Amino acid sequence: MSVSMKDLDPAFRGAGQKDGLEIWRIENFKPVSMPTSSYGKFYMGDSYIILKTTALKNGSFRHDLHYWLGKDTSQDEAGTAAILTVELDASLGGRAVQYREVQGNETEKLLTYFRPCIMPQPGGVASGFNHVEVNEQEHVTRLYVCRGSYVVHVKEVPFARSSLNHDDIFILDTKSKIFQFNGSNSCIQERAKALEVVQYIKDTFHEGKCEVAAVEDGKLMADAEAGEFWALFGGFAPLPRKTASEETGEDMEAAVKLLRFNQGNLEPIGFESLAHELLETNKCYLLDCGAEMYVWMGRSTSLQQRKGASEAAEKLLVDDNRTKSHVMKVIEGYETIMFKSKFNKWPATPELKLSSEDGRGKVAALLKSQGLDVKGLMKSAPVKEEPEPYIDCTGHLQVWRVNGNKKTLLSSTEQSKLYTGDCYIFQYTYTGDDKEECLIGTWFGKKSIEEERASAISLASKMVQAAKFQATMARLYEGKEPIQFFVTFQSLQVFKGGLSSGYKNFIAENGLDDDSYSEAGLALFRVQGSGSENMQAIQVDAVASSLNSSYCYILHDGNSVFTWIGNNTTSLDHDLVERQLDAIKSDLPSRSQKEGRETDKFWELLGGKSKYSNKKIEREQESDPHLFSCILPKEGTLKVKEIHHFNQDDLMAEDVFVLDCHSYIFVWVGQEVDAKVKTQTMDIGEKFLVRDFLMENLSRETTIFTVSEGSEPQFFTRFFTSWDPAKSSMHGSSYQRRLAILKGGAPPLHDKPKRRTAAVSGRTLGQDKSQRSRSMSTSPDCHRLRGRSPAFAALTSSFEKPSTRNLSTPPPAVKKLFPKSAGPETSKQSAISDLTSSLKSTIPKSVKEAEKAIQEEDGAGGNDEAEDDEGRTVYPYERLVTTSEDPAPDIDLTKREIYLSTDEFREKFGMTRAAFYKLPKWKQNKLKTALQLF
Repeated sequence: MSVSMKDLDPAFRGAGQKDGLEIWRIENFKPVSMPTSSYGKFYMGDSYIILKTTALKNGSFRHDLHYWLGKDTSQDEAGTAAILTVELDASLGGRAVQYREVQGNETEKLLTYFRPCIMPQPGGVASGFNHVEVNEQEHVTRLYVCRGSYVVHVKEVPFARSSLNHDDIFILDTKSKIFQFNGSNSCIQERAKALEVVQYIKDTFHEGKCEVAAVEDGKLMADAEAGEFWALFGGFAPLPRKTASEETGEDMEAAVKLLRFNQGNLEPIGFESLAHELLETNKCYLLDCGAEMYVWMGRSTSLQQRKGASEAAEKLLVDDNRTKSHVMKVIEGYETIMFKSKFNKWPATPELKLSSEDGRGKVAALLKSQGLDVKGLMKSAPVKEEPEPYIDCTGHLQVWRVNGNKKTLLSSTEQSKLYTGDCYIFQYTYTGDDKEECLIGTWFGKKSIEEERASAISLASKMVQAAKFQATMARLYEGKEPIQFFVTFQSLQVFKGGLSSGYKNFIAENGLDDDSYSEAGLALFRVQGSGSENMQAIQVDAVASSLNSSYCYILHDGNSVFTWIGNNTTSLDHDLVERQLDAIKSDLPSRSQKEGRETDKFWELLGGKSKYSNKKIEREQESDPHLFSCILPKEGTLKVKEIHHFNQDDLMAEDVFVLDCHSYIFVWVGQEVDAKVKTQTMDIGEKFLVRDFLMENLSRETTIFTVSEGSEPQFFTRFFTSWDPAKSSMHGSSYQRRLAILKGGAPPLHDKPKRRTAAVSGRTLGQDKSQRSRSMSTSPDCHRLRGRSPAFAALTSSFEKPSTRNLSTPPPAVKKLFPKSAGPETSKQSAISDLTSSLKSTIPKSVKEAEKAIQEEDGAGGNDEAEDDEGRTVYPYERLVTTSEDPAPDIDLTKREIYLSTDEFREKFGMTRAAFYKLPKWKQNKLKTALQLF
């Protein structure tokens, strides 16, 4: 595709060189760059070009181009925007996806750039309209309809009762109050998303100073706010049903048509099955799917051909009066997933006839010759760095080997030695940012049997259920492990064969040779890792072809031990092989063999010399994450919908989401999801891998993490630009939570609770990372000591009797109080109290300190928020019960009774504190339950 400087408007020079948004408005048929302060402000009489540049993990840029057409824009202006978009794409290398956006029917991708919504204003420039200046002295009452569960389409409708219906959400913006009217047929997700629009209107048009009211369809005049709402419409009257003309047209059904552009004309192409082979690289095509229309441009087409195809598509839309059809323009080799899915089969790597000067390189060379900065047009170098685990490496690890339908706990000396024929369950408890966190996972060896894999999943699921779904669960396969697994084990050895009864029976029943590892036999280990907190020794076939110049190896038989140092290894690799040698074979002296200078004895043990590789084994790397909402209908076919440019607020408490990072996926489950669905989260993850929505050729053995709302680990939350733990800690539906925040104000900003300097394995959490490694570095007899942190032990003793609780599971969660519905001031206080208490640490003092403090009998009496002799705040009973409408903030919810004054404690419990704490724990809990304190 030839490009000359006359095809590139000066306003586009340097575009697409950095991550972010760039916007141009069409003025006098020329693009004019908009200041960032005007981003999101659109006028009905104008046309705009929006460029979204995304920096990918591989160092390259992805470009999405949109041209937005206001409902009052002229046809000439709209055509200019379409042509200029093609030119801008050419300057970027001809790889961008182009979207035609019409006011009121924008794509979800565009709407996510301008959260929570786009609200175009009257007026325009090129169309001859004047921009309307907002008169701050006069507020015009407006009525808006909101549609959408994940992104919101907002449209102004006439301020009349006839505009309302039972299916949608409506926002009535008056001078002193904003009303949200929830149609009886609307869903919770739609109501929650509409509240974001209410917040936007409040901040934008009221400077954050107005009241907010929620009106439920059907409450009529029984509710004060509902009465006020209906009074603005002249009183209540039955609502009409939504007419067919009001439908959005999203579900428009039409027969798929394929047309070819030929000298300005469209020629239909007949086909029995829509196949990729119908597309020729030197032609442009139009794929008409009714509500969606795609313009496909071959890589060998010229700029003029692409402009002609764009003009013909615009003309077709006008002639057929299809204003609501979405138009996407894609380039051969860079098609969207949705486009590919329209074909019965799409090749994984289509053959492209590209010249060496085609695309971005040619454009960059051309612009550079004109003295322009082309830095952003070239592919930037990918950042190569060791992935961070985002998990504390000083926690407590327990490992079980699965035997049939049971599990056997391994000793600390054996828990880092896994066999490829066995299945294992591991539980890792560690200190998070402000609480104890727990990871429960299964590991399947490559030769493990299906029966024990199923048993491992079942047993691990029961452990997660016992933890009230507050633990993160992982399903891992040998060879596909994520970094979190390796730092959990730190020093890991994987042996051939198996020790479980299931594996032994399988070998015997099928007459197979048992090649299980023997310390006295011949064995070869490949050593890998990135340091003392992440190192593994993997047993491989004891033959020369198993060697690799990029690794170090350990070879031993009954009488001798060799270490082999590849020529491409580093000093770190040499250190790791010495550490693993101590763990595998420390009873015999070793002889070092450098590549190229091996002894005859070394080659003799390997059966002679042979060729081997010198390339490092590449593991699958995580890619840019994609978020999907998932629905599992009764028939079992998983339905997914991608959420573009996602953030924390997209995670709805009523839904299940999958975060796809390619090398592993997360299944996130909201608190309000049905209990039965919560038990199917791993199944949802497996179905997602089969569905392979992004056509990534995902392996069925890809790691799956299941995460529950309120218990998200840092290695999940890091994929979000910002994460507020207060939001995920609240209870109630997503709508109730956002309404409480909106009425109560923004969440208060508090510093995160400081992590306690608790001793773990003889070290403190405040030590340098290099000082708190738990790895074995000298001898297999010098095992690292790992134990529960004091915070975890204190929580355990606070909740249950040690003799009855399953120590393989973390303690149950502390249920947060949710603000009750009350007056505006009470609701505000309750919302803030709820958010504040969720931000504060609920880790209690040590048991010894707590008992010493609470046995003091000379408290400060029953005054509200007084202090006792120990300086602890005390509260009246009414503020400490679990049903309190005005809960006491910033307290340890697990020990509400310690905040009662001495006199009130005696009155409620009928005994002194000392007598109460001498009772068995179950009796204490029974009394607290009766008094609604527990």
